Amino acid sequence: MSNDQTTQPSYQPINFADKLSRIHDHWQPRVVAEMNDYQFKVVRIEGEFIWHEHADTDETFIVLDGQLRIDMRDGFVLVSAGEMFVVPKGVEHKPYAEREVKMLLIEPRGVKNTGDETSDRTAENDVWI
Repeated sequence: MSNDQTTQPSYQPINFADKLSRIHDHWQPRVVAEMNDYQFKVVRIEGEFIWHEHADTDETFIVLDGQLRIDMRDGFVLVSAGEMFVVPKGVEHKPYAEREVKMLLIEPRGVKNTGDETSDRTAENDVWI
């Protein structure tokens, strides 16, 4: 067996705090990993998002720090640090954070963060950090 380190794979965990410390704007998800066709994105949010839906996919919100409110047309859910919530496909929703929230999103590659809507909150896809 060769001692050549250049051919060895690099196994490193992804540190969410480190990745989030490199993000200085809100509502701009950054990809940290992919699994099959799904992307894992970290994001900082504060304030209100827009009403939108994803017709073809569920969307997973995992709160790492803070408290997220997700409004739906028939109610809302509060998601605190250490909790997650899955918004089913086709359900119109609007995330809101009174104070800054740091979270992990899981969704298929290529999903636009504002669904079928376009606004100043629409983020560029496939931006890695």
